[in-house]
Amino acid sequence: MTRPTVHKNTETGTMTITTRFDASVERIWQLWSDPRQLERWWGPPTYPATFVDHDLTPGGIVNYYMTGPEGDRSGGQWRIRAVEPPHKLEFEDAFADDDGNVNPDLPVKVITVTLEAGTGGETHMSIHSAFPSSEAMQEVLDMGLDDGMLESISQIDDLLAEDAV
Repeated sequence: MTRPTVHKNTETGTMTITTRFDASVERIWQLWSDPRQLERWWGPPTYPATFVDHDLTPGGIVNYYMTGPEGDRSGGQWRIRAVEPPHKLEFEDAFADDDGNVNPDLPVKVITVTLEAGTGGETHMSIHSAFPSSEAMQEVLDMGLDDGMLESISQIDDLLAEDAV
């Protein structure tokens, strides 16, 4: 994996994280499509995720929560907009309560994940987040979104290393 890069555009309210993995597109797709694998990297190490529902079909819902070191929970919900296995996943990402109800007081962003094969068998992954406004983006950045995403993505190499064993 190359070190992920983060590009933030506060004028357009977008953030894009790009990285590369020494694995096939199909293998990286499994990290999104299998909830048990997703649980192993979708939260920062101190806030691991538990996926309760995982329906990756257009209109489907993915509900999860992350558990902090003190036992506190932060919920999330994805509403799936588009799926093109193994190359694209697009969803609305919202904060949610313990029952999976979306929190209307916090911004909902649209995330588009693209996976592209490189010339040497590697996969280039892009996670593009579009916020409803630059203010909404800043609110979520102030909560640590960018650092949390980088910490989460950094766990993928360990999962891929297990494949070689």
